[in-house]
Amino acid sequence: MRKIAVAGFQHETNTFAAHKADFAAFELEKDWPGLCIGEAALEKTRGFNLPISGAVGSLTAQGFEIVPLCWAFAVPCGMVTRDAYERIAAIILGALGAADGISGIYLDLHGAMVAEHFDDAEGELLRRVRMQVGSEIPIVASLDYHANITEQMVEYADYLDVYRRYPHTDMQETGARAAGVLGDLVRGQTRFLKLLAKSDYLIPLALGCTTEEPCASLLETDLAAVRAALSPGSHISFAAGFALSDIAEAGPAVVAYGARAEEIERAAGRFMERLARAEAAFSDIGLPAPRAVELAIQIAAGADRPVVIADTQDNPGAGGTGDTTGLLRALINAGAQNAIIGFISDPDAARAATAAGVGAEITLGIGGRAFKGDTPFTGRCRVLALGDGNVVGTGPMWKGARMQLGPCALLQAGGVQVALSSKTVQTGDTALFRHLGVQLEALSIIAVKSSVHFRADFEPLAERVLVALAPGPVIADPAALAYRKLRKSVRIGPNMAPRDAAARA
Repeated sequence: MRKIAVAGFQHETNTFAAHKADFAAFELEKDWPGLCIGEAALEKTRGFNLPISGAVGSLTAQGFEIVPLCWAFAVPCGMVTRDAYERIAAIILGALGAADGISGIYLDLHGAMVAEHFDDAEGELLRRVRMQVGSEIPIVASLDYHANITEQMVEYADYLDVYRRYPHTDMQETGARAAGVLGDLVRGQTRFLKLLAKSDYLIPLALGCTTEEPCASLLETDLAAVRAALSPGSHISFAAGFALSDIAEAGPAVVAYGARAEEIERAAGRFMERLARAEAAFSDIGLPAPRAVELAIQIAAGADRPVVIADTQDNPGAGGTGDTTGLLRALINAGAQNAIIGFISDPDAARAATAAGVGAEITLGIGGRAFKGDTPFTGRCRVLALGDGNVVGTGPMWKGARMQLGPCALLQAGGVQVALSSKTVQTGDTALFRHLGVQLEALSIIAVKSSVHFRADFEPLAERVLVALAPGPVIADPAALAYRKLRKSVRIGPNMAPRDAAARA
Protein backbone atom coordinates (compact mmCIF):
# COMPACT_ATOMS: atom_id res chain seq x y z
CA MET A 1 0.00 0.00 0.00
CA ARG A 2 1.48 3.34 -1.06
CA LYS A 3 1.84 6.02 1.61
CA ILE A 4 0.67 9.61 1.34
CA ALA A 5 1.88 12.20 3.86
CA VAL A 6 -0.83 14.67 4.89
CA ALA A 7 -0.39 18.01 6.66
CA GLY A 8 -2.10 21.36 7.07
CA PHE A 9 -0.86 24.82 8.01
CA GLN A 10 -3.43 27.60 7.61
CA HIS A 11 -3.47 31.31 8.29
CA GLU A 12 -5.03 34.22 6.40
CA THR A 13 -2.82 37.19 7.18
CA ASN A 14 -4.09 40.75 7.32
CA THR A 15 -0.77 42.61 7.34
CA PHE A 16 -2.61 45.82 8.27
CA ALA A 17 -3.84 44.27 11.54
CA ALA A 18 -1.71 44.80 14.63
CA HIS A 19 -2.25 41.57 16.57
CA LYS A 20 0.08 38.76 15.44
CA ALA A 21 -0.46 35.01 15.33
CA ASP A 22 1.94 33.44 17.82
CA PHE A 23 2.32 29.75 18.57
CA ALA A 24 -0.43 29.89 21.20
CA ALA A 25 -2.86 31.19 18.54
CA PHE A 26 -2.37 27.95 16.59
CA GLU A 27 -2.87 25.85 19.74
CA LEU A 28 -6.18 27.49 20.61
CA GLU A 29 -9.37 25.56 19.81
CA LYS A 30 -12.33 27.69 18.72
CA ASP A 31 -14.47 27.05 15.65
CA TRP A 32 -11.73 24.87 14.14
CA PRO A 33 -9.40 22.48 16.02
CA GLY A 34 -6.17 23.70 17.55
CA LEU A 35 -2.74 22.37 16.63
CA CYS A 36 -2.86 18.58 16.22
CA ILE A 37 0.13 16.37 15.57
CA GLY A 38 0.30 12.86 14.14
CA GLU A 39 -2.87 10.78 14.38
CA ALA A 40 -4.62 13.62 16.21
CA ALA A 41 -4.57 15.56 12.93
CA LEU A 42 -6.99 12.98 11.52
CA GLU A 43 -9.05 12.47 14.66
CA LYS A 44 -9.67 16.13 15.45
CA THR A 45 -10.52 17.22 11.89
CA ARG A 46 -12.76 14.23 11.08
CA GLY A 47 -16.28 15.31 10.18
CA PHE A 48 -15.38 18.97 9.68
CA ASN A 49 -15.91 20.85 6.43
CA LEU A 50 -12.16 21.16 5.99
CA PRO A 51 -9.94 20.32 2.99
CA ILE A 52 -7.89 17.84 5.00
CA SER A 53 -10.95 15.75 5.85
CA GLY A 54 -12.02 15.64 2.21
CA ALA A 55 -8.51 14.73 1.11
CA VAL A 56 -8.17 11.96 3.67
CA GLY A 57 -11.51 10.49 2.61
CA SER A 58 -10.49 10.50 -1.04
CA LEU A 59 -7.01 9.11 -0.44
CA THR A 60 -8.39 6.33 1.76
CA ALA A 61 -10.97 5.42 -0.90
CA GLN A 62 -8.15 5.28 -3.46
CA GLY A 63 -6.37 2.68 -1.34
CA PHE A 64 -3.52 4.78 0.02
CA GLU A 65 -2.12 4.59 3.52
CA ILE A 66 -2.35 7.97 5.24
CA VAL A 67 0.67 9.26 7.17
CA PRO A 68 -0.61 12.26 9.16
CA LEU A 69 2.03 14.84 10.05
CA CYS A 70 0.33 17.87 11.54
CA TRP A 71 -2.64 20.23 11.13
CA ALA A 72 -2.52 23.82 12.35
CA PHE A 73 -4.89 26.78 12.02
CA ALA A 74 -5.02 30.20 13.64
CA VAL A 75 -7.81 32.75 13.34
CA PRO A 76 -6.93 35.42 10.76
CA CYS A 77 -5.06 38.40 12.19
CA GLY A 78 -1.71 40.12 11.66
CA MET A 79 1.50 38.40 10.64
CA VAL A 80 2.50 34.95 11.86
CA THR A 81 5.43 35.27 14.22
CA ARG A 82 8.80 33.85 13.20
CA ASP A 83 8.68 31.55 16.22
CA ALA A 84 5.25 30.11 15.38
CA TYR A 85 6.08 29.62 11.70
CA GLU A 86 9.40 27.92 12.34
CA ARG A 87 8.07 25.66 15.10
CA ILE A 88 5.14 24.41 13.02
CA ALA A 89 7.22 24.08 9.85
CA ALA A 90 9.74 22.05 11.89
CA ILE A 91 6.97 19.74 13.12
CA ILE A 92 5.82 19.11 9.54
CA LEU A 93 9.31 18.61 8.11
CA GLY A 94 10.48 16.54 11.07
CA ALA A 95 7.52 14.17 10.81
CA LEU A 96 7.96 13.97 7.05
CA GLY A 97 11.65 13.14 7.46
CA ALA A 98 10.79 10.38 9.92
CA ALA A 99 8.28 8.76 7.56
CA ASP A 100 9.53 5.96 5.31
CA GLY A 101 8.43 5.19 1.78
CA ILE A 102 6.30 8.26 1.10
CA SER A 103 4.86 8.26 -2.43
CA GLY A 104 3.11 11.63 -2.36
CA ILE A 105 2.33 14.65 -0.20
CA TYR A 106 -0.94 16.52 0.32
CA LEU A 107 -0.89 19.93 2.04
CA ASP A 108 -3.96 21.78 3.31
CA LEU A 109 -2.81 25.41 2.95
CA HIS A 110 -4.50 28.79 2.83
CA GLY A 111 -2.35 30.67 0.36
CA ALA A 112 -2.38 34.10 2.03
CA MET A 113 -0.08 33.47 4.99
CA VAL A 114 2.54 36.11 5.72
CA ALA A 115 5.16 35.52 8.39
CA GLU A 116 7.40 38.08 10.05
CA HIS A 117 10.34 36.83 7.98
CA PHE A 118 8.61 35.49 4.82
CA ASP A 119 6.05 37.41 2.75
CA ASP A 120 5.31 34.18 0.85
CA ALA A 121 5.09 31.85 3.81
CA GLU A 122 3.40 28.98 1.96
CA GLY A 123 5.78 29.26 -0.97
CA GLU A 124 8.63 28.92 1.48
CA LEU A 125 7.03 25.90 3.14
CA LEU A 126 6.52 24.25 -0.26
CA ARG A 127 10.15 25.00 -1.13
CA ARG A 128 11.36 23.35 2.06
CA VAL A 129 9.20 20.29 1.51
CA ARG A 130 10.42 20.00 -2.07
CA MET A 131 14.06 20.33 -1.03
CA GLN A 132 13.56 17.59 1.56
CA VAL A 133 11.79 15.01 -0.61
CA GLY A 134 13.32 15.75 -4.01
CA SER A 135 11.77 16.21 -7.43
CA GLU A 136 10.20 12.77 -7.93
CA ILE A 137 7.58 12.78 -5.17
CA PRO A 138 4.37 14.63 -6.18
CA ILE A 139 3.31 17.50 -3.95
CA VAL A 140 -0.29 18.73 -4.17
CA ALA A 141 -1.92 21.49 -2.13
CA SER A 142 -5.44 22.83 -1.77
CA LEU A 143 -5.78 26.59 -1.35
CA ASP A 144 -8.39 29.01 -0.06
CA TYR A 145 -10.36 31.11 -2.55
CA HIS A 146 -8.52 34.11 -1.05
CA ALA A 147 -5.06 32.74 -1.76
CA ASN A 148 -2.46 35.10 -3.15
CA ILE A 149 -0.96 32.51 -5.48
CA THR A 150 2.76 33.13 -6.02
CA GLU A 151 5.36 32.01 -8.52
CA GLN A 152 7.10 30.06 -5.77
CA MET A 153 3.94 28.15 -4.82
CA VAL A 154 3.45 27.11 -8.44
CA GLU A 155 7.12 26.22 -8.87
CA TYR A 156 7.42 23.87 -5.91
CA ALA A 157 3.98 22.22 -5.99
CA ASP A 158 3.01 19.82 -8.76
CA TYR A 159 -0.61 20.94 -8.53
CA LEU A 160 -2.68 23.57 -6.70
CA ASP A 161 -6.46 23.47 -6.40
CA VAL A 162 -8.64 26.32 -5.09
CA TYR A 163 -12.04 26.51 -3.39
CA ARG A 164 -14.72 27.43 -5.92
CA ARG A 165 -17.27 28.96 -3.56
CA TYR A 166 -17.33 31.92 -1.20
CA PRO A 167 -18.85 31.29 1.37
CA HIS A 168 -16.45 28.35 1.51
CA THR A 169 -19.01 25.58 1.59
CA ASP A 170 -16.78 23.41 -0.62
CA MET A 171 -13.65 23.03 1.50
CA GLN A 172 -14.06 19.27 1.91
CA GLU A 173 -14.87 18.98 -1.77
CA THR A 174 -11.72 20.86 -2.77
CA GLY A 175 -9.53 18.66 -0.59
CA ALA A 176 -11.05 15.58 -2.18
CA ARG A 177 -10.56 16.99 -5.68
CA ALA A 178 -6.91 17.81 -5.00
CA ALA A 179 -6.37 14.34 -3.53
CA GLY A 180 -7.84 12.79 -6.67
CA VAL A 181 -5.25 14.57 -8.79
CA LEU A 182 -2.51 13.54 -6.36
CA GLY A 183 -3.60 9.91 -6.73
CA ASP A 184 -3.28 10.19 -10.51
CA LEU A 185 0.20 11.68 -10.18
CA VAL A 186 1.34 8.99 -7.75
CA ARG A 187 0.06 6.27 -10.06
CA GLY A 188 2.28 7.57 -12.82
CA GLN A 189 0.35 10.16 -14.79
CA THR A 190 2.69 12.53 -16.65
CA ARG A 191 3.54 15.66 -14.65
CA PHE A 192 1.76 18.84 -15.64
CA LEU A 193 2.89 21.89 -17.51
CA LYS A 194 1.95 24.90 -15.36
CA LEU A 195 0.79 28.45 -15.98
CA LEU A 196 0.14 31.28 -13.53
CA ALA A 197 -1.58 34.50 -14.65
CA LYS A 198 -2.09 37.47 -12.30
CA SER A 199 -4.71 40.20 -12.45
CA ASP A 200 -3.73 43.87 -12.55
CA TYR A 201 -6.42 44.96 -10.08
CA LEU A 202 -7.55 43.96 -6.59
CA ILE A 203 -10.92 42.55 -5.54
CA PRO A 204 -12.41 43.91 -2.28
CA LEU A 205 -13.02 41.08 0.16
CA ALA A 206 -16.83 41.23 0.40
CA LEU A 207 -17.24 41.59 -3.38
CA GLY A 208 -15.61 38.24 -4.04
CA CYS A 209 -18.82 36.47 -2.94
CA THR A 210 -19.63 33.77 -5.48
CA THR A 211 -23.38 33.90 -4.89
CA GLU A 212 -23.48 37.58 -5.89
CA GLU A 213 -22.43 39.44 -9.03
CA PRO A 214 -19.95 39.79 -10.59
CA CYS A 215 -18.27 36.68 -9.18
CA ALA A 216 -21.38 34.52 -9.55
CA SER A 217 -21.13 34.83 -13.33
CA LEU A 218 -17.34 34.81 -13.38
CA LEU A 219 -17.18 31.43 -11.68
CA GLU A 220 -20.46 29.72 -12.48
CA THR A 221 -20.59 30.75 -16.12
CA ASP A 222 -17.26 31.98 -17.45
CA LEU A 223 -14.79 29.80 -15.56
CA ALA A 224 -17.12 26.81 -15.79
CA ALA A 225 -17.20 27.17 -19.59
CA VAL A 226 -13.42 27.46 -19.76
CA ARG A 227 -13.05 24.39 -17.57
CA ALA A 228 -15.55 22.39 -19.63
CA ALA A 229 -13.58 23.10 -22.80
CA LEU A 230 -10.36 21.64 -21.38
CA SER A 231 -9.27 18.18 -22.44
CA PRO A 232 -9.47 15.40 -19.82
CA GLY A 233 -6.61 15.68 -17.35
CA SER A 234 -6.24 19.46 -17.69
CA HIS A 235 -7.26 21.84 -14.90
CA ILE A 236 -7.79 25.52 -14.13
CA SER A 237 -8.45 27.30 -10.82
CA PHE A 238 -9.18 30.90 -9.89
CA ALA A 239 -8.28 32.62 -6.62
CA ALA A 240 -9.75 36.04 -5.86
CA GLY A 241 -6.72 36.96 -3.78
CA PHE A 242 -6.54 38.62 -0.38
CA ALA A 243 -6.11 42.37 -0.72
CA LEU A 244 -5.35 42.77 3.00
CA SER A 245 -1.97 41.04 2.58
CA ASP A 246 0.53 43.68 1.54
CA ILE A 247 2.94 41.54 -0.47
CA ALA A 248 4.25 41.96 -3.99
CA GLU A 249 2.21 39.10 -5.46
CA ALA A 250 -1.15 39.84 -3.81
CA GLY A 251 -4.27 39.77 -5.94
CA PRO A 252 -6.49 37.62 -8.15
CA ALA A 253 -4.89 34.87 -10.22
CA VAL A 254 -5.57 31.82 -12.31
CA VAL A 255 -3.40 28.73 -12.32
CA ALA A 256 -3.73 26.16 -15.09
CA TYR A 257 -2.30 22.68 -15.60
CA GLY A 258 -2.18 20.33 -18.55
CA ALA A 259 -0.10 18.42 -21.06
CA ARG A 260 -0.27 21.05 -23.84
CA ALA A 261 1.06 24.56 -23.32
CA GLU A 262 -1.18 26.14 -25.95
CA GLU A 263 -4.32 24.71 -24.32
CA ILE A 264 -3.65 26.02 -20.83
CA GLU A 265 -2.46 29.37 -22.22
CA ARG A 266 -5.69 29.71 -24.18
CA ALA A 267 -7.81 28.74 -21.18
CA ALA A 268 -6.08 31.14 -18.79
CA GLY A 269 -6.17 33.96 -21.35
CA ARG A 270 -9.87 33.49 -22.02
CA PHE A 271 -10.78 33.76 -18.34
CA MET A 272 -8.41 36.65 -17.65
CA GLU A 273 -10.06 38.63 -20.44
CA ARG A 274 -13.45 38.14 -18.79
CA LEU A 275 -11.98 39.09 -15.39
CA ALA A 276 -10.57 42.29 -16.88
CA ARG A 277 -13.98 43.26 -18.27
CA ALA A 278 -15.58 42.80 -14.83
CA GLU A 279 -13.36 45.33 -13.06
CA ALA A 280 -15.88 48.17 -12.83
CA ALA A 281 -18.37 45.88 -11.07
CA PHE A 282 -16.11 45.66 -8.00
CA SER A 283 -16.97 49.12 -6.72
CA ASP A 284 -19.99 48.96 -4.37
CA ILE A 285 -18.26 48.10 -1.10
CA GLY A 286 -21.06 48.95 1.35
CA LEU A 287 -22.88 51.66 3.30
CA PRO A 288 -21.74 53.77 6.26
CA ALA A 289 -23.01 52.03 9.40
CA PRO A 290 -25.60 54.70 10.34
CA ARG A 291 -27.05 54.61 6.83
CA ALA A 292 -27.11 50.80 6.81
CA VAL A 293 -29.01 50.78 10.11
CA GLU A 294 -31.43 53.46 8.92
CA LEU A 295 -32.16 51.48 5.77
CA ALA A 296 -32.52 48.24 7.74
CA ILE A 297 -35.12 49.84 10.02
CA GLN A 298 -37.06 51.10 7.00
CA ILE A 299 -37.04 47.71 5.27
CA ALA A 300 -37.87 45.80 8.45
CA ALA A 301 -40.96 47.94 9.03
CA GLY A 302 -42.66 46.32 6.05
CA ALA A 303 -41.01 42.89 6.09
CA ASP A 304 -41.94 39.51 7.50
CA ARG A 305 -38.33 38.37 7.70
CA PRO A 306 -35.28 39.93 9.38
CA VAL A 307 -32.84 42.25 7.64
CA VAL A 308 -29.26 41.02 8.05
CA ILE A 309 -26.40 43.52 8.36
CA ALA A 310 -22.79 42.45 7.86
CA ASP A 311 -20.26 44.28 10.05
CA THR A 312 -17.69 43.63 7.34
CA GLN A 313 -14.83 45.76 8.69
CA ASP A 314 -14.75 43.74 11.92
CA ASN A 315 -14.87 40.31 10.31
CA PRO A 316 -12.82 37.93 12.48
CA GLY A 317 -12.43 35.75 9.39
CA ALA A 318 -10.14 38.37 7.86
CA GLY A 319 -8.31 39.79 10.86
CA GLY A 320 -11.10 41.57 12.71
CA THR A 321 -10.91 41.81 16.48
CA GLY A 322 -14.57 40.87 16.87
CA ASP A 323 -15.07 43.52 19.54
CA THR A 324 -15.60 46.82 17.72
CA THR A 325 -18.61 48.83 18.78
CA GLY A 326 -19.39 51.08 15.79
CA LEU A 327 -22.33 49.08 14.48
CA LEU A 328 -23.68 48.46 18.00
CA ARG A 329 -23.65 52.21 18.65
CA ALA A 330 -25.36 52.87 15.30
CA LEU A 331 -28.16 50.46 16.25
CA ILE A 332 -28.62 52.00 19.70
CA ASN A 333 -28.43 55.59 18.43
CA ALA A 334 -31.04 54.90 15.75
CA GLY A 335 -33.42 53.38 18.29
CA ALA A 336 -33.45 50.00 16.56
CA GLN A 337 -35.97 47.59 18.05
CA ASN A 338 -36.14 43.80 18.03
CA ALA A 339 -32.53 43.69 16.84
CA ILE A 340 -29.50 41.60 17.72
CA ILE A 341 -25.76 41.98 17.14
CA GLY A 342 -23.11 39.33 17.63
CA PHE A 343 -20.83 37.85 18.35
CA ILE A 344 -18.85 40.49 20.21
CA SER A 345 -15.70 39.05 21.73
CA ASP A 346 -15.41 40.17 25.36
CA PRO A 347 -14.44 37.53 27.93
CA ASP A 348 -14.64 39.98 30.84
CA ALA A 349 -18.19 41.05 30.00
CA ALA A 350 -19.21 37.44 29.41
CA ARG A 351 -17.83 36.44 32.80
CA ALA A 352 -19.55 39.37 34.52
CA ALA A 353 -22.87 38.44 32.97
CA THR A 354 -22.38 34.82 33.98
CA ALA A 355 -21.64 35.83 37.55
CA ALA A 356 -24.70 38.10 37.67
CA GLY A 357 -27.01 35.41 36.31
CA VAL A 358 -30.03 35.37 34.03
CA GLY A 359 -32.46 38.19 34.79
CA ALA A 360 -29.90 40.42 36.46
CA GLU A 361 -29.43 44.02 35.41
CA ILE A 362 -25.83 45.18 35.32
CA THR A 363 -23.80 48.09 33.96
CA LEU A 364 -21.13 46.83 31.56
CA GLY A 365 -18.47 48.15 29.26
CA ILE A 366 -18.78 45.98 26.14
CA GLY A 367 -16.03 45.49 23.55
CA GLY A 368 -14.10 48.42 22.14
CA ARG A 369 -10.71 47.44 23.55
CA ALA A 370 -8.73 45.74 20.80
CA PHE A 371 -9.08 48.16 17.86
CA LYS A 372 -7.22 51.44 18.13
CA GLY A 373 -9.58 54.41 18.39
CA ASP A 374 -12.52 52.38 19.65
CA THR A 375 -13.86 52.48 23.21
CA PRO A 376 -16.18 50.16 25.14
CA PHE A 377 -19.92 50.67 24.80
CA THR A 378 -21.13 51.27 28.35
CA GLY A 379 -24.72 50.85 29.34
CA ARG A 380 -27.25 49.22 31.62
CA CYS A 381 -27.98 45.72 30.34
CA ARG A 382 -30.24 42.85 31.35
CA VAL A 383 -28.88 39.32 31.15
CA LEU A 384 -31.25 37.32 28.94
CA ALA A 385 -29.38 34.01 28.58
CA LEU A 386 -26.07 32.29 29.23
CA GLY A 387 -24.21 29.59 27.33
CA ASP A 388 -21.07 27.51 27.75
CA GLY A 389 -19.88 28.20 24.19
CA ASN A 390 -19.83 24.54 23.19
CA VAL A 391 -21.62 24.75 19.86
CA VAL A 392 -21.92 22.26 17.01
CA GLY A 393 -22.24 24.00 13.67
CA THR A 394 -25.35 23.25 11.63
CA GLY A 395 -24.95 25.54 8.61
CA PRO A 396 -23.44 24.71 5.21
CA MET A 397 -19.93 25.93 6.07
CA TRP A 398 -19.48 25.02 9.73
CA LYS A 399 -21.69 21.91 9.75
CA GLY A 400 -20.25 19.44 12.25
CA ALA A 401 -17.68 21.91 13.58
CA ARG A 402 -17.30 21.44 17.32
CA MET A 403 -16.81 25.01 18.53
CA GLN A 404 -15.37 25.91 21.92
CA LEU A 405 -15.99 29.60 22.53
CA GLY A 406 -15.89 29.82 26.32
CA PRO A 407 -18.62 31.43 28.41
CA CYS A 408 -21.19 33.27 26.29
CA ALA A 409 -23.98 35.64 27.21
CA LEU A 410 -27.00 37.34 25.66
CA LEU A 411 -27.71 40.84 26.92
CA GLN A 412 -30.50 43.35 26.31
CA ALA A 413 -29.49 46.99 25.81
CA GLY A 414 -32.53 49.07 24.85
CA GLY A 415 -34.10 47.48 21.79
CA VAL A 416 -30.90 45.63 20.89
CA GLN A 417 -29.76 42.22 22.06
CA VAL A 418 -26.00 41.76 22.28
CA ALA A 419 -24.44 38.29 22.00
CA LEU A 420 -21.05 37.94 23.70
CA SER A 421 -18.41 35.23 23.42
CA SER A 422 -15.17 34.72 25.32
CA LYS A 423 -13.22 33.83 22.18
CA THR A 424 -13.20 35.69 18.90
CA VAL A 425 -15.37 33.96 16.30
CA GLN A 426 -16.83 34.85 12.93
CA THR A 427 -20.63 34.84 13.13
CA GLY A 428 -21.15 32.49 10.22
CA ASP A 429 -23.50 29.87 11.65
CA THR A 430 -26.97 30.38 13.08
CA ALA A 431 -26.18 27.74 15.72
CA LEU A 432 -24.12 30.37 17.54
CA PHE A 433 -27.22 32.45 18.30
CA ARG A 434 -29.49 29.46 18.79
CA HIS A 435 -27.30 28.05 21.55
CA LEU A 436 -28.35 31.14 23.53
CA GLY A 437 -32.01 30.47 22.77
CA VAL A 438 -32.39 33.18 20.13
CA GLN A 439 -35.28 32.76 17.70
CA LEU A 440 -33.72 34.46 14.72
CA GLU A 441 -36.81 34.32 12.52
CA ALA A 442 -38.72 36.46 15.01
CA LEU A 443 -36.21 39.33 14.91
CA SER A 444 -36.35 42.46 12.75
CA ILE A 445 -32.60 43.06 12.37
CA ILE A 446 -29.65 40.68 12.73
CA ALA A 447 -26.15 42.21 12.70
CA VAL A 448 -23.24 39.80 12.32
CA LYS A 449 -19.47 40.02 12.59
CA SER A 450 -18.72 38.65 9.13
CA SER A 451 -18.18 39.73 5.52
CA VAL A 452 -19.55 36.88 3.37
CA HIS A 453 -19.45 33.49 5.11
CA PHE A 454 -22.61 34.33 7.07
CA ARG A 455 -24.58 34.29 3.82
CA ALA A 456 -24.55 30.50 3.58
CA ASP A 457 -26.65 30.11 6.75
CA PHE A 458 -28.25 33.53 7.34
CA GLU A 459 -29.27 34.63 3.85
CA PRO A 460 -32.03 32.00 3.48
CA LEU A 461 -33.89 33.54 6.42
CA ALA A 462 -33.21 37.18 5.45
CA GLU A 463 -35.52 39.70 3.81
CA ARG A 464 -32.41 41.50 2.61
CA VAL A 465 -28.68 41.64 3.31
CA LEU A 466 -26.86 44.94 3.82
CA VAL A 467 -23.13 45.52 4.20
CA ALA A 468 -22.19 48.12 6.82
CA LEU A 469 -18.91 50.03 7.05
CA ALA A 470 -18.25 50.67 10.73
CA PRO A 471 -14.66 51.36 11.88
CA GLY A 472 -12.58 48.22 12.11
CA PRO A 473 -9.30 46.61 11.06
CA VAL A 474 -10.67 44.80 7.97
CA ILE A 475 -10.64 47.75 5.59
CA ALA A 476 -13.23 47.07 2.90
CA ASP A 477 -11.82 49.39 0.25
CA PRO A 478 -8.29 48.51 -0.93
CA ALA A 479 -7.90 52.08 -2.20
CA ALA A 480 -7.90 53.21 1.44
CA LEU A 481 -4.88 51.06 2.34
CA ALA A 482 -1.29 52.29 2.41
CA TYR A 483 0.48 49.53 0.49
CA ARG A 484 4.26 49.38 0.66
CA LYS A 485 5.10 46.07 -1.02
CA LEU A 486 2.32 45.48 -3.56
CA ARG A 487 3.68 45.59 -7.09
CA LYS A 488 3.26 49.06 -8.57
CA SER A 489 1.40 47.92 -11.69
CA VAL A 490 -1.70 46.93 -9.71
CA ARG A 491 -4.79 49.14 -9.55
CA ILE A 492 -6.14 49.27 -6.00
CA GLY A 493 -9.57 50.56 -7.02
CA PRO A 494 -11.84 49.88 -10.01
CA ASN A 495 -10.35 51.44 -13.14
CA MET A 496 -7.92 53.61 -11.17
CA ALA A 497 -4.55 54.35 -12.71
CA PRO A 498 -1.83 51.85 -11.79
CA ARG A 499 0.16 52.87 -8.74
CA ASP A 500 3.35 53.26 -10.78
CA ALA A 501 1.57 55.66 -13.17
CA ALA A 502 0.26 57.68 -10.23
CA ALA A 503 3.76 57.80 -8.73
CA ARG A 504 5.19 59.18 -11.98
CA ALA A 505 2.46 61.83 -12.40
